[in-house]
Amino acid sequence: MNESSSLSRRNFLKLTVKFLFGVGGLLGLGGLLRFLDYQSEPDSPSEFDLGDATGYPVGSRTVRADIPAVIYNRAGDIMAYSLTCTHLGCTVEEDGEVFVCPCHGSRYNTDGQVLKGPAQKPLRRLEIKLQEDHTLILYTHRGKK
Repeated sequence: MNESSSLSRRNFLKLTVKFLFGVGGLLGLGGLLRFLDYQSEPDSPSEFDLGDATGYPVGSRTVRADIPAVIYNRAGDIMAYSLTCTHLGCTVEEDGEVFVCPCHGSRYNTDGQVLKGPAQKPLRRLEIKLQEDHTLILYTHRGKK
């Protein structure tokens, strides 16, 4: 074998390292391009038509998993609370008269107050408006309590 035509061990290792760094760089660049091209999910609706106010008689409690919210009519005062846990954002579930977070066990009463942590803040109170045609519109805008 001719010494000049054979690949020495040192040159082979250099070539292999360059190849691996090149492949790693291309993979990293591909990941960066995917990150920069990320399409976030469209914003969820912030306004919900709850239908006719008569659908919520005095003393009623209606859970709407599609929002997620619970709507109460207490002595003619219709109110709603978000069912999104204030700890890490899981959707709390009805458990008798209380709401329980399936993720970390926080418990809330029917007024949205924390009964057991790790959540520290009560459930958010949501805004409801009665329209002239007696339909209810629920707003889930951030920052409302």
